[in-house]
Amino acid sequence: MADEVKIAFERQVHILRLNDILPSKMLPPALKESAKYKRIAASVAALGLIEPLVVARSKAGGPYMLLDGHVRFSALRDQGSSEARCLIADDDEGFTYNKRVNRLATIQEHYMIVRALDRGVSEEKLARALDVDVKVIRQRRHLLAGISPEVAELLKDKPVGHHALQRLRKMKPIRQLEVAELMVSANNYSSNYARALLATTKPADLLRPDELKKATGLTSEQMARLEREMASVSNDYRELEASYGDDMLVLVIAAGFIERLVSKPEIERFLANHHPEVLDNFRSVIAAASLDQTTAAAA
Repeated sequence: MADEVKIAFERQVHILRLNDILPSKMLPPALKESAKYKRIAASVAALGLIEPLVVARSKAGGPYMLLDGHVRFSALRDQGSSEARCLIADDDEGFTYNKRVNRLATIQEHYMIVRALDRGVSEEKLARALDVDVKVIRQRRHLLAGISPEVAELLKDKPVGHHALQRLRKMKPIRQLEVAELMVSANNYSSNYARALLATTKPADLLRPDELKKATGLTSEQMARLEREMASVSNDYRELEASYGDDMLVLVIAAGFIERLVSKPEIERFLANHHPEVLDNFRSVIAAASLDQTTAAAA
């Protein structure tokens, strides 16, 4: 039977004085001017500390070491707080706390806002907590108006923006799903990409074809040509995406064989004397494969 997983911190949440907590790093001065800091500070001011700070006991009996929550800690101090709710970790390793956080996607934020409003939280309180205007809360509340449920499900965890969804809203549900699949396939959720796909949408797939004609200023012949070119680009991209993995595998195997071949002095000398162009091509293949592997490792 497998051993039980040991919890990494004490189960009880403790109230500690901020003066008894020592940060393990200094925040850059410019961070306090960032939108991220202002949003967290606004949330702490409006709702309090929702997620406790994570600290570790000092072995020498000194102050607690702050492992996670430096921005929240700074916001609490700036707002004049003297204490905070804390989780006490069993060791001083902070890697496991909030180091691999998936940021809230736009559609997930919409669901969160709708759920909070349904539970009685006012728009004004949400606006203060998120450090935005009340108009933004109202806009995000109706974010999925005109978006088909299939598209919302497909894009719910994707970084698609409000403007891109506005472009989708001008299409009929079937075309919305086609465009959403193209965005996922290309890993491109920008407003400009959505606008380009909207411009190449057939009038029959639009809710208001006349408005699109006025917005683009293109003739019917130009629109037809643009549609054909976009369809061709989309097909080429899908074919490339389908074959990319196999092509890369073949390239890496071939490059490895060629590298071992060229590493032999006798073969390299023979190719240099009799077939220098082949040797140059071999070296180019080896360099290309090495560059691709380095890039993938860095990513």
